[in-house]
Amino acid sequence: MKPAVFLAIPLGKPFQDLLSGKFTLITDPAQRHEAEAILLAGASVTSAKEMDAMPKLRIIACIGSGHEGIDVGEATRRGIKVTNTVGANAAAVADLAVALLLASIRHVATGDRLMRAGVWRGDDAARLLFSPGLTGRKIGIVGLGAIGEKIATRLAAFETEIGYHSRNKREASPYSYFETPLALAKWADALVLAHRADETNRHMVNAEIIEALGPRGHIVNITRGSAIDEEALISALKSGALAGAGLDVFEGEPDHIRPELRELPNIVLTPHIGGASVEALRSMLDASVANLDAFFAGMPVPNPVTA
Repeated sequence: MKPAVFLAIPLGKPFQDLLSGKFTLITDPAQRHEAEAILLAGASVTSAKEMDAMPKLRIIACIGSGHEGIDVGEATRRGIKVTNTVGANAAAVADLAVALLLASIRHVATGDRLMRAGVWRGDDAARLLFSPGLTGRKIGIVGLGAIGEKIATRLAAFETEIGYHSRNKREASPYSYFETPLALAKWADALVLAHRADETNRHMVNAEIIEALGPRGHIVNITRGSAIDEEALISALKSGALAGAGLDVFEGEPDHIRPELRELPNIVLTPHIGGASVEALRSMLDASVANLDAFFAGMPVPNPVTA
């Protein structure tokens, strides 16, 4: 018999058809108690209570690199394997990070709003005409993992200077290493957040970091909303203490996004679509299937998550 997999994330018919040849798919939450595996987004809450509701559960397969919603310790205690698809969507997320940075620095959203309103540049033309470009800027990347590396490669092609902070210095990296996020922010003109965000680094970007970037600085966040103190960010964008920001993730997403963020003119917002290209989704699905195939074949999984 084919292993039963509960789909806790909508995949669409083409992707479900790919899975149905290997697994018995469960899409009704009322039937999840029959599942041996669950396929979900890493931000989905999977606590002891949810595990109790799936007594046959043997593996939690996260689509994406994040797994902050999973109680990995509890899963390990129960003998439930946890996997992710680290690196599978790195190119797509890196693309969006660069798009958000360019949009913030070059006022793309502001220009779009003016043109749609029938206004040629508007009263504040200097902000559109005479703001610094991307070339020659110092870009700080927090987290030089699979996504951070691809962001750095892309931005280096724009003739920028790249610095980074991560848990460990990459000895073979050609980029400048900074011991702390604050040191990186003091050096950088723009900060791109690509680290593994969890409760240990909640609000890493706080008022002090934002102040260090300064009034010409920009912040891009494509990791998790918890990485930024949104109150401090909003205050800085309102006062001019920070030039702009590009956000793909939000602390209260999707239902409780701060209305002030939508009202600010110097911010670019996207609805957590960084890893959502067709190519990235297929790559993540393939990686998830590889994890499931290996597990049910009694082999080591390619991408285990440990407590």
